[in-house]
Amino acid sequence: THTIQHGQLAFRERRRIGQALGAYQQAIVLPQSWKSALIPFWANIPLRTGYRGEMRYGLLNDIRYLNQSVLPRTVEQFVALGLPKSDSPISDPIPYPCLSPEKVDGAVLQRLGLDVLQRPILALSPGAEYGPAKCWPLEYYAACAKHQVKKGWQVWLFGSHKDRAIGNQIQALVGDGCINLCGETSLPEAVDLLALAQTVISNDSGLMHVAAALDKPLIALYGSSSPDKTPPLSRYAQVVSLALDCRPCYQRSCPQKHLNCLREIKPEQVLDFIK
Repeated sequence: THTIQHGQLAFRERRRIGQALGAYQQAIVLPQSWKSALIPFWANIPLRTGYRGEMRYGLLNDIRYLNQSVLPRTVEQFVALGLPKSDSPISDPIPYPCLSPEKVDGAVLQRLGLDVLQRPILALSPGAEYGPAKCWPLEYYAACAKHQVKKGWQVWLFGSHKDRAIGNQIQALVGDGCINLCGETSLPEAVDLLALAQTVISNDSGLMHVAAALDKPLIALYGSSSPDKTPPLSRYAQVVSLALDCRPCYQRSCPQKHLNCLREIKPEQVLDFIK
């Protein structure tokens, strides 16, 4: 795995990575940005497949044209890139992801100060790498957390180091019974810990899809994005979104400055879905 921060061109780094790769027969480029096609090009991979996107002629040599009326969901669009060219919908049903968590190491629980035996766990994922237009208000997360703590639950907050400050604010509002794990776990540890939760509340984020793949009871909150495009692939997911004229806008920040698509989803509505 080679990591380049979102939005960075990192021209020299991409060239270095590409020239270091070898023996690949095909590259499937999922993002539609120009820069995402650079590494397979510099790696001289014979078959470089992707959607036209940002005019990537030359960088890709197996260019597909995306018909969103035929492939409306992102997962369908990605699966289609691995299949022969076709203008027809995918005939086979989309497989639901399934994660098999490892048993959590006792040393990890001890390091994080977690007790998994005494009280049920509500997992909250209050961040979203894409931007604030995907984020349910932190005070709403805190309200749900306080409600469940009063009922005898414990609350674990999940996210990256970028979500640490939000987690601290939620923890301060909730008090005892709320543990901020944002930035404290590796991704594999977060997966294994999420598997211990009785319920997960999450924005439309990577961790939401992790919870879905774990088949956890999940309440998925959608603001600027659409569950029609990137739904949680789970039998146990409850999607919560509002039918507003301004959504989905797919913007990182609310163009209207009010974030009503998320602010109008009240904690009481979300709590009703917790069994």
